[in-house]
Amino acid sequence: MKTPTDPVRDYLAAVEREVSTLPADRRQELLADLAEHIAVTRAEHPGATDGEVLAELGDPRVIAATALAEAGGGTAAAWGRPPEEPARRGRVHPLVPLLLLTVPFVLGTLSTALLTDSAAPQLAVGLVRIVGAVLLCTSVFWTPVQKVVGVVLTIVLSSVANLLWEETTIAPAGDAPALVANLVTLVVLAASAAWLWRVRRRV
Repeated sequence: MKTPTDPVRDYLAAVEREVSTLPADRRQELLADLAEHIAVTRAEHPGATDGEVLAELGDPRVIAATALAEAGGGTAAAWGRPPEEPARRGRVHPLVPLLLLTVPFVLGTLSTALLTDSAAPQLAVGLVRIVGAVLLCTSVFWTPVQKVVGVVLTIVLSSVANLLWEETTIAPAGDAPALVANLVTLVVLAASAAWLWRVRRRV
């Protein structure tokens, strides 16, 4: 009869194998930190499976490479990648893309109200939000699926809604409906940013 596998135990064992060249105290400290992180993630997301929790944590080899690089013990041949790669991970704070995706919309809405004849503010807002989307997509703080959902909610959805509002006759005329539409869009952006912040990886 086969012994049931424990994904968490296997994950920690894989990390321990990869960092076998670390001093014992540093190795145990790393494993304790990972176990604590897993426990915290389980508590924050009680419905998540072990696989989802471990996927959020990342590849054991990448974690080991980061630990070895910090300790000065990483080698290029250890896992087939340059030792400097972990140092490039996630240097942009996760708050930056979220702010670039949301705050410009508020400023753009205000500037449009004050400068109704100028298209420059809207162009600037669009460019800044695109930069935010690029930073989101290249960040290590979110999974590929979370990045796609984030871009859809913060960029695609608001852009399509704005296009329909401006270019069709479906939307009612007047300042009040436009204000309501902007408020709804702002709520969606804020909720999306809050969700992205909550599900971000702790790396």
